[in-house]
Amino acid sequence: MDPCRTKSSRQGVNPVKSAADVTFVMIKPDGVQRGLIGEVISRLEKKGLKLVAAKLECIPEPRVIEQYAEHLEKPFFPSLRAYIMSGPCFLMVWEGRGAVAVVRRLVGTTNPTEADPGTIRGDLALDIGRNVVHASDSETSAEREIALHFRAEEVISYVRTDDAALYE
Repeated sequence: MDPCRTKSSRQGVNPVKSAADVTFVMIKPDGVQRGLIGEVISRLEKKGLKLVAAKLECIPEPRVIEQYAEHLEKPFFPSLRAYIMSGPCFLMVWEGRGAVAVVRRLVGTTNPTEADPGTIRGDLALDIGRNVVHASDSETSAEREIALHFRAEEVISYVRTDDAALYE
């Protein structure tokens, strides 16, 4: 058996729907510029989550618009769009039991001044407009965002050696 295969290589398996416990995380341009990619990855890995896809990319405008479609009519959208397109973002898919909820707790509230100490935003950000990361807020959002930024063959399925120590 191939220990490292894409989720799409399993016959009849939709790569996004095959594991409800996946989520999308994006390190925004401020996090990339400040050299925080390793810090964010480290915190998610230490929790026990498994990185199954990642890439550094300058997101094109059509995908930025689709990513933040719910904010299109809000007054802050033009500055959000310009900011996300101002530099590279680090896009990731994480897997683990309850991944969406676990990541949301690790990331902290949207406004870093209200985020608890110990969270990514609580420790690493000061401004709501430069809050280091985006994380899916639901399984539905995770599915949509993963499909928006990753092709099926880019999401890898593998067994980590510590899985037995993490889960009953």
